[in-house]
Amino acid sequence: MVWWWFGHGGPVDLGEVEELRGELAAFVAEVFASVPRRDQRAKGDCYLRGLMLEGRRKSIQPMAERLPDGDMQALQQFVSQSPWDHAAVLRAVAVKTVPVVDPVVWV
Repeated sequence: MVWWWFGHGGPVDLGEVEELRGELAAFVAEVFASVPRRDQRAKGDCYLRGLMLEGRRKSIQPMAERLPDGDMQALQQFVSQSPWDHAAVLRAVAVKTVPVVDPVVWV
């Protein structure tokens, strides 16, 4: 369950991420609904899976290397150059996660 990961907060291995792929796709569809292009939403899915995976470095290159469909250039472009409203995505993530993680503050 994707919500388990947000409550757990720890990294998972590739097998666990793959088991969550269907639920993660539904989560991505909701939080990236404001992103206009399908290819951008697909890279958002890939980026989130990379963040969930085990590994000390959460920068683009090591995350791309850990993912079977990781494309470093495409992920870099998604994060730094794609024109999409980051605030809308962050708002959607906050709406989905606040009930689960019950944060004291957001930074």
